[in-house]
Amino acid sequence: MRSSNPVFTRRGFSRDGGYAGFNAGPQPQTGTPYAGSPSNPYAQPGNPYAQPQVGPDGSVMAPGAPGTRPGVMTIDSVVSRTALTLGSVVVAAAFAWIMDLPIGVGILFALVGMGLGLWQSFKREASPALILSYAVAEGLFLGVISNYINQWAPGAAMQAVLGTMAVFAGVLFMYKQRIIKVNARFTKFVMAAAIGFTLLMAVNLIVALIGGGDGLGLRSGGLGILFGVVGIVLGACFLALDFKMVEDGIAYGAPEKESWLAAFGLTMTLVWIYLEFLRLIAILQGD
Repeated sequence: MRSSNPVFTRRGFSRDGGYAGFNAGPQPQTGTPYAGSPSNPYAQPGNPYAQPQVGPDGSVMAPGAPGTRPGVMTIDSVVSRTALTLGSVVVAAAFAWIMDLPIGVGILFALVGMGLGLWQSFKREASPALILSYAVAEGLFLGVISNYINQWAPGAAMQAVLGTMAVFAGVLFMYKQRIIKVNARFTKFVMAAAIGFTLLMAVNLIVALIGGGDGLGLRSGGLGILFGVVGIVLGACFLALDFKMVEDGIAYGAPEKESWLAAFGLTMTLVWIYLEFLRLIAILQGD
């Protein structure tokens, strides 16, 4: 199962000859609830991490259990790396807010963050320094834009934070309860919707740059509210796809360094959701 998040479709995860030959062919780990999932990119015969581990009593050990093979992705490693990246975002955002940096500086950091994000997305291996630099750049941008919007829409930033937290918690709960089932059909739908959404936003931006105003009006008024909600729903779907990739990586013993990519992907998705909430709240308060 592949995520629509560009981090999880990068060459290191899916290309032939990538990490431990993840794309060589299906061979699910036996003795786990994930056996029989040939679409999982981690369950490959060339992956030395994906072989079942046998405990002292001869039983197959569950992924991530104490005493399992070191050097593989675990939920603790994903949580710790995600805490570092999100912590960097929060600290940088707080600094930009307190220093009251101008909007032009925020746009500059947005472009820097975009460049760093694309660079990491197409790298063969995770680079912690690059990922943390991306987090700092995105944090500075978020601090500037949040402060700017909060000045004429008081409380918008805090409401966007609470909304993002609520979406994360809600999607995690529904994913764990299998209310949300991430399968091939779900993935295709999300990817198609994301492509359509992105193309529409690109056209809207181009029209706005050429003719001025809000382009096609997709980011203001009633249409702006509708597309803001659609953006948040897409972000929630991205989260479900990201959770699936993390779950599969842990179940099939992806290398521990992939935890940085999991943290990177989750951070990108949460930034997306926050920005959509911020935009939506600004539109609602402006009406």
